[in-house]
Amino acid sequence: MARRLKGVSPSKAVTAAIYVRVSTVDQNHAMQTTELKGYAERMGWSIVEYSEKASSVKKRPVFERMMQDARQRKFDVVLVWKLDRFARSVLQLNECIQLLDQAGVRFLCVTQGIDTDRQSLGGRLLMQILGAIAEFERGLIAERVRAGMAQAKRSGKHLGRPAPIWDRFKALDMRRHGVSWPAIAIAVGQPESSVRRAVKKLEQDENPPKG
Repeated sequence: MARRLKGVSPSKAVTAAIYVRVSTVDQNHAMQTTELKGYAERMGWSIVEYSEKASSVKKRPVFERMMQDARQRKFDVVLVWKLDRFARSVLQLNECIQLLDQAGVRFLCVTQGIDTDRQSLGGRLLMQILGAIAEFERGLIAERVRAGMAQAKRSGKHLGRPAPIWDRFKALDMRRHGVSWPAIAIAVGQPESSVRRAVKKLEQDENPPKG
């Protein structure tokens, strides 16, 4: 019998999103799909599939579509085979799981015992740990910003009215770790267009044109 999910009544049918990813087009994700489908069927969940092929860090359109669908609560739980199929870094994993949790969507990695079900003690502990990691990351970003502002002041640069610089650096870090633009915009609380402009400006500042 399936466990009750966060925000899901016992009478409501549970829909599971299955996400599988292979690095190149000649790889076969049948093993991932078979195992995930089998798990969902044993739990009595209906299934919607998201299969990614030939993906890179910057381009994962199927993943981005799945995250958009999660925000619209088109499913109740995300099933993955292994963590490295879902995220390319700890930062990206943390951000995406936090976004799923905010949308009321449970995350479950069937082969590695990762489950964010808040109805369980282990799930609540995991979310607390991820929250602590996120706070630590924000602290590191804030320290870098303060150091940068101090250096700018020592160099005689006029900073003017302080802007939410830490948000810009967080957006840059998330983008470099493969997080989608819409997901970054939600995480930093800024319009997607503003996030894109800010990240582009930071990248230009780091790599000025030669001449």
